[in-house]
Amino acid sequence: MSTTRDQFQHASEGETSVVYSDTVIDRAHHPRNLGALEGANGFARITGPCGDTMEIWLQVRDSVIHEATFTTDGCGTSIASGSMVTELALGKKVREALQIRQSDVLDALGGLPEDSRHCAFLAANTLGEAIRDYLAFKNEPWKRVYRKD
Repeated sequence: MSTTRDQFQHASEGETSVVYSDTVIDRAHHPRNLGALEGANGFARITGPCGDTMEIWLQVRDSVIHEATFTTDGCGTSIASGSMVTELALGKKVREALQIRQSDVLDALGGLPEDSRHCAFLAANTLGEAIRDYLAFKNEPWKRVYRKD
């Protein structure tokens, strides 16, 4: 005999599969590149208009993004967006990754409902800020010690 909770979970899973792509569901439940990155040489933290905060860490060598990780305190679409934007950035030259936009994240995820699209915007903006952080300090990394976050 199923409980009310089981019935709700089953019903909400059915609704989710109709509204969200399989890619979004997969990245929300099994995010790639999740967690802080020790020794990162690019970092950004942005809080979006909905209150979700995303952080992205980068490890850049020879102008190529070799590692990219994220954290967020946001919802499933924020998790999926953070996961996807880090996947899109990996292996790209810094200048190329700087061109990643909200539309790229949305396309890679297979779209998001209108009221969740800001999560892709937050992810793309946080990536851009992490890249700009890397660029600002790449020739003078000692300045990071004196930076105020």
